[in-house]
Amino acid sequence: MQNIIAQAKRFVRDEDGVTAIEYGLIAALIAVVIIGAVKTVGEKLDSVFTTIGNDL
Repeated sequence: MQNIIAQAKRFVRDEDGVTAIEYGLIAALIAVVIIGAVKTVGEKLDSVFTTIGNDL
């Protein structure tokens, strides 16, 4: 019984898993921001190249 309680206390104090989840969420948020930025820049570039192509 003492072994189970000791393991439960170690599990509650262990923050490695929590840290990994936090890093994963941060990476996912950064990926979403990058995808949004690339999509916006891509749409603007498409508009610029379409205008250049029409002018030529």
